[in-house]
Amino acid sequence: MATDSFQLLSDGLVELCRNDSGADRLITPRREEILSLLIKYITEIELCNPALSLVGTNDRQELIVRHILDSLAPLGLMTRIITKHNTPPARRLQIADVGSGAGLPGIPLAIVMPDAEFTLIERKGRRAGFLRNTQTALDLSHVTVEEAEMEKAQPGRFDVVTFRAFKPLEPKIVKKLLRLCGEGGVLAAYKGRREKTDDEIAALETARKQGNTLVWEIFPCSVPFLDEERHLVLIKSFN
Repeated sequence: MATDSFQLLSDGLVELCRNDSGADRLITPRREEILSLLIKYITEIELCNPALSLVGTNDRQELIVRHILDSLAPLGLMTRIITKHNTPPARRLQIADVGSGAGLPGIPLAIVMPDAEFTLIERKGRRAGFLRNTQTALDLSHVTVEEAEMEKAQPGRFDVVTFRAFKPLEPKIVKKLLRLCGEGGVLAAYKGRREKTDDEIAALETARKQGNTLVWEIFPCSVPFLDEERHLVLIKSFN
């Protein structure tokens, strides 16, 4: 990786830590290891992107900012979810990345969060193959790849179900995703502009008025070196 790109990634991690103590606790003690793994991951994406169309850019700096750092931007919020979740001491937190594609946000999160178990759910065979190869290349023993449609994935297993650039927050989609959550589980949806996010939430408001017991919160997320709005939507059901 070119020195300037490496520096961009390094500076981005520093910026994440500066803005959030939760991210700092996860990144700073392992910063060099995390950088090394992220660089290997970026290399895997660049090698396979021409054949698999994993991300919509061939520019390395754009890949770092719009995909890697974007995936890590809600890291502090994720740590607070973990802190609040009453996971039994003997069980590791279970996190799913649905429609994982290139492994975003699942693989960057897994690199930074080695104490949680990650399941990458991807229905397309070639992309699932890329995820399996990447899991092996990065030696991420706490990551599992499932080649399946979300409707056919085993339900009730996860504490956190996350997704990015996957589906809009339509009530039917949210219901299918929530079935993957165990008791007290939460959806963590990566979203962009607040205006567009509010438009999607409006459909959930209608569903709630019809009796669905959904609750949600919207949090702004700052992506280093990206002057665009990003938000994380946390959704729970109390059915």
